[in-house]
Amino acid sequence: MRQIVVVSGKGGTGKTSVVASFAALAERPVLVDCDVDAADLHLVVQPTLVSRQDFIGGVRAAIDPERCNDCGECAELCRFGAIVGPAGERRIDPMACEGCGVCAWFCPAAAIDLVDRVDGEWYLSETRFGPLVHARLRPAGESSGKLVSLLRDRARSIAAARALDTVLVDGSPGIGCPVIASVTGADVVLVVTEPTLSGLHDLERVVCLTRHFGIPTLVAVNRWDVNEENTRRIEDTATRLGAAPAGRIRLDPAVTEAQIEGLPVVELTGNGAAGDIERVWRRVDWSSSVGRVLR
Repeated sequence: MRQIVVVSGKGGTGKTSVVASFAALAERPVLVDCDVDAADLHLVVQPTLVSRQDFIGGVRAAIDPERCNDCGECAELCRFGAIVGPAGERRIDPMACEGCGVCAWFCPAAAIDLVDRVDGEWYLSETRFGPLVHARLRPAGESSGKLVSLLRDRARSIAAARALDTVLVDGSPGIGCPVIASVTGADVVLVVTEPTLSGLHDLERVVCLTRHFGIPTLVAVNRWDVNEENTRRIEDTATRLGAAPAGRIRLDPAVTEAQIEGLPVVELTGNGAAGDIERVWRRVDWSSSVGRVLR
């Protein structure tokens, strides 16, 4: 089983559009949308929901008023200021509670319990390309890295059960916890960037991240013809950092037309950007099969 992860150093580079086209080009992949803070792959692959599960990201304290003797020790110990209210009416502020458990551990009346905290939902859906595992983290929801790890674990289980050999992951932008959880253990990572100075800066950070984990990394420049000079700088920087250019994708109105239709651009046309993406896919497909990239 091979795991292909597509990430971007910053948002708005076109990563999800590329993943959607890869889904159409691959042979029955298991799709995973690991951008749990702002998932949008489902907008293009048009999934049919099969199941929905709560995501338990951690725990939160809860005071039982019948057991509480109102000693106030919990409020003194809570460094987050999560225990609020006057004497006799103490309660937990759920937005401030970090679930550390200090209040429950030291409560002399054992009046505080730690209860599961639902931080979001995760879903299993079916698409015309293959199964899709995706999620939605609630506003201010925590443990995004834990949720990403759960999604990838479910995807691998589905791939093994159905004898599918490709797990295709739409990762998060940036270099934070959800990105680390997305790329860990991948066979190859494709970084989609754009020919801007911010695109170059953030590309360097994410390639350094994948290099740290020793993951073969490719770089594709989307809308490369907007600034050819920056495109060359990006490709030179990627090579210097140990990544390999995977190709260039031109600016093409057909991409927007496909988004309006809710389709991957390779289903709308085989020319222009669609042809560019197909060439990038052939490079990624080969690299994920052999576990290395050609520079």
